[in-house]
Amino acid sequence: MIKVLLVDDHELVRTGIEALLNSQEDIAVVGVSNCGERALDMLAKITPDVILMDVNMPGIGGVEACRRVLQRYPDVKIIALSVLKDGPIPQQLLKLGALGFISKGSAVEEMITAIRAVYKGERYLCAEVASNLAFQGVPGANESPFKKLSQRESEVTNLILQGKSIKEMSDMLVLSDKTINTYRYRLYDKLKIKNDVELTRLAVKFKHIDSGLI
Repeated sequence: MIKVLLVDDHELVRTGIEALLNSQEDIAVVGVSNCGERALDMLAKITPDVILMDVNMPGIGGVEACRRVLQRYPDVKIIALSVLKDGPIPQQLLKLGALGFISKGSAVEEMITAIRAVYKGERYLCAEVASNLAFQGVPGANESPFKKLSQRESEVTNLILQGKSIKEMSDMLVLSDKTINTYRYRLYDKLKIKNDVELTRLAVKFKHIDSGLI
């Protein structure tokens, strides 16, 4: 039986994951915590095989909790759980000694697969994280995707980042609403995003602030 300690600050998430894991014949949740500090206290009383650790929590947070846990209990296997799939956090946690990293958007089956793999001492990364880590340090991997855009697509991008409406963009660029939307979804496709929120995040990530827009 794989004994799991679940650490997450959201009660609904904890309850759902706990029920799903306990429904497996070979997995049992032996402890539940809403923060890293409490998880550390619990480890003095229980001995889980795997800790499913949320990265973004109040208090010491998942990264620091992971570091402290592995300092005191080096044999415990940790899977980090986060909405983040890129940036420095996944690599940082793996360097600390976490064996797994999965996105909160992963399927239930993937979480279960990760727990079983890590229990056996294997590493497990969800596809998005594995891909991002694989391309770190590769020439051109961190090149801004905004360079793919045409001049008109760049203009539309900048106006979106300024918070302009379709009507305002139409007036400023002297184009129809339909044409503005065509450029909008074309740049979405090139940047591999789905909406303006993701566009803003991508612009921040790649410092797309040429016009002082964000």
